[in-house]
Amino acid sequence: MRANWLTGFLTTSLMTTVLTTSVQAQCIQRSLRVAIIPNTTKPLEVLRREYQPLLERLSTSLKMPVDLVPTSSSYESVIDAVVSGGADIAWLGPASYVMASQRDPRVEPFASLTISPGYFTPAGNHYQSLLLTRRGTFDQVQALRGAQVALSDPASTSGSVVPNFEFSAKVTQPLTRFFSSVVYAGSHSKALDALLDSRVDAAFVASVEVDAYLNNGRIKRDTFDVLWRSDPIYYSPYVFSGTLCPEMKDQIRTAMFSNQSGLSAFLKSQEATGLVPVSQAQYESLLQMMQAR
Repeated sequence: MRANWLTGFLTTSLMTTVLTTSVQAQCIQRSLRVAIIPNTTKPLEVLRREYQPLLERLSTSLKMPVDLVPTSSSYESVIDAVVSGGADIAWLGPASYVMASQRDPRVEPFASLTISPGYFTPAGNHYQSLLLTRRGTFDQVQALRGAQVALSDPASTSGSVVPNFEFSAKVTQPLTRFFSSVVYAGSHSKALDALLDSRVDAAFVASVEVDAYLNNGRIKRDTFDVLWRSDPIYYSPYVFSGTLCPEMKDQIRTAMFSNQSGLSAFLKSQEATGLVPVSQAQYESLLQMMQAR
């Protein structure tokens, strides 16, 4: 009997040791890869320079190399990267996060930027989808019936998902029936450029992107008319890949939320004033919207 008890004890101890070693092995991280949704106006080297203060902060805190990983010019490529484990952290649009979490429920939002006030965007953690036209071309939404409109990317929150839900509800028709032509430009900046070049009559874009054009001198305050605004949308989250272990997540949170004055250059480049914690709760209403489509 004693021999059986001892054998069982040793077997249990061995299994516990194996499991513990396995978990620890899974938490070994030799580098950290960061991916961000595409910005066609900024090449990778510019984005890497803007993100350098954050990358250095993470590298110092985690004691490992941290770098941006190149992705193709689509939201889907960044979703693929964080779901497949090709990226450990990703900056996604709200709808892109929801799509990623539907493919891998372990994908977890943990931080978002507090954006600076703009002419088109109030300060805080929310922005809006705007329907823009060139100044003086259309005086109301119904006048756009049968017009040509640009969206950004199918996975874009303010450049596709929200307009297809909220605006369609307002006009009681799908976008493809209300407008004569609906085109995906590929990004907010390309949609804005199409509108500026008169290749489309209107465009759905993020208010923060319009403010970026204004701040860069590419438009003036009276370049566009805003014919429609969506309900407020909680700003884009940074998310963890499902492959990151809890200890690493805690270290990353500490690095990003502590001493944010040391990240002032990064925050300024993102037209933001700080980083704040987020969870799935901030994006629950968007999840419900997307499930209802």
